[in-house]
Amino acid sequence: MYQRHIIGKQGEQEAVDYLKSKGYKIIERNFSCRQGELDIIATDEEYIVFIEIKTRTNIEYGLPSEAVTKRKLDHMLKTIKYYLYIHHLENANVRIDVIEVFLTNGYFSFNHLKQII
Repeated sequence: MYQRHIIGKQGEQEAVDYLKSKGYKIIERNFSCRQGELDIIATDEEYIVFIEIKTRTNIEYGLPSEAVTKRKLDHMLKTIKYYLYIHHLENANVRIDVIEVFLTNGYFSFNHLKQII
């Protein structure tokens, strides 16, 4: 379990670096409240982007994005609504993305899925 946590944190940091290289501005990481947690909150042009990061070393149990279930999305949507409310951003353009991070032979690669819903 501990090793998976370390790999997940490494994947999240690599995803942040990837997003920065693509021109995203990171606003916040690991925002947490009663409703749930958001891995990364960033801006991309006119959008506030809420990004879920899923890191895997293999696809034995499916693609990383398949771990973003309806239940996970429901928690994310509640958390996003709360975040927008407390920051007075209710009228902002919002997008939800998933970044699949693959760690293979010590190298990270990414599949960025934009606007998942």
